[in-house]
Amino acid sequence: MSASAAPVLPATPPFAIRARLLTPLNADGATRYEPDAVIEVDASGRITSIEPWEAWTRVQHSSTGQAASTGQLIDLRPWVLLPGMVDLHVHLPQVPAAGFGAGLDLLTWLRRYIFPLEQAFDEATAERVAPRVFRAMAAAGTTTAVMYGAIWAPSLDASFRAAEAHGIRAVIGKVMMDELTYDDRLPRDRILETSLQQSADLCQRWHGRDNGRLRYAFTPRFAVSCSGDMLRESAALARSTGAYWQTHIAEDRGEIAEVARRFPDARDYLDVYDRAGALGERTILAHAIYLSDRELDRLVESGSRIAHCPESNLFLASGLMPLARYRRRGAMVGLGSDVAAGPALSLFEQMRIGFYAQNALHVTTDDPSAILDPLDWLRMGTLDGARMLGLDAEIGSLEVGKEADLIAVDAALTEPLPGVDVHHPVEFEGPDQPSDLMSRLMFRAHPEMVRGAWVRGRLLQR
Repeated sequence: MSASAAPVLPATPPFAIRARLLTPLNADGATRYEPDAVIEVDASGRITSIEPWEAWTRVQHSSTGQAASTGQLIDLRPWVLLPGMVDLHVHLPQVPAAGFGAGLDLLTWLRRYIFPLEQAFDEATAERVAPRVFRAMAAAGTTTAVMYGAIWAPSLDASFRAAEAHGIRAVIGKVMMDELTYDDRLPRDRILETSLQQSADLCQRWHGRDNGRLRYAFTPRFAVSCSGDMLRESAALARSTGAYWQTHIAEDRGEIAEVARRFPDARDYLDVYDRAGALGERTILAHAIYLSDRELDRLVESGSRIAHCPESNLFLASGLMPLARYRRRGAMVGLGSDVAAGPALSLFEQMRIGFYAQNALHVTTDDPSAILDPLDWLRMGTLDGARMLGLDAEIGSLEVGKEADLIAVDAALTEPLPGVDVHHPVEFEGPDQPSDLMSRLMFRAHPEMVRGAWVRGRLLQR
């Protein structure tokens, strides 16, 4: 296929695709790269075979050019197939504000830009905005997203309906706030009970929908905006329903000071959530820049997860996460875009900014483990994200038996001089070493390079 060709992408399974392939593997932190492979997806949307082209033609391919079990073969070479990206932290109503408020601290930015935007995110607005956000995520290569909504329950129903129609794999929650809040419709003494009931109802309607493609997350915004009762009761609901529980922690020094003022009996920020019974394997804590050794040890002991949002942390001047320290101590860390504090939905961009941030920490701390290979960042944005959600047996890598959540990327768009390589200037088709290929996708990501995104083998509208 030429670089300018526009193939017809398979919209529904079954199908077989011929392309380059790059994926982390579940076993032993390994990576698989195939310069010419065929991936077969059956009618249920599961991967049934991944073979090098020569082996596939010899064993499974007939002389008529038809795959034995999947119909017509689609040739996407030299595009590369990757697992779909897993964004662990994004604010659905905030996407229209991406890029606003540079130079502000977190709490000022929230009051000036975000709370007014979320306050206006009613059902009608969600019906207009959510489908566009999901298309933008697919265009960026995100096939799974963990999202915060606004506080209005009807807007969450609208957002879930849009996700159901679009096909994206989504975890969404109604934001819960009963202290610092923009809810001007209810008396303050009714907000707690109402928010808990609405969240429980939303969870009952949507958690596990479409065989688990849609899931619910109880979503108290953070300890600055929630009472101890809100944190405790939302955590109890998450435990009783098997849903997720998500919030923010230790993003900003001003936020940490405010939490200490509001919860003087807690040992530290994490202890506020621990006392609420909120820690555990289905808990996702966003940012976590400033964790003490005690907090980190308790977080690891509890099995709680961290969503690392490097671009957001720099945009709001919140700080640099000591990622190497966290990983050495056993913390489970995946990536989040945190739009709108993060200006872009692309996790490739988060990888690039995260790499730069860790380079800066390496320079200042002389810690060689701060430097992660591009393939480590690919793993964080895909398989590690799936592990954070307990879904690594189903998604996060391209392996036989998993659901076909994958993206097709045109790496030629990342070339600095298309068609020219200083070592092999004739008929150059880009880097053929997996680390070099991923490095190009990180550091020269192109807004149009994701040509297709599939969830369970179904093509997502971009």
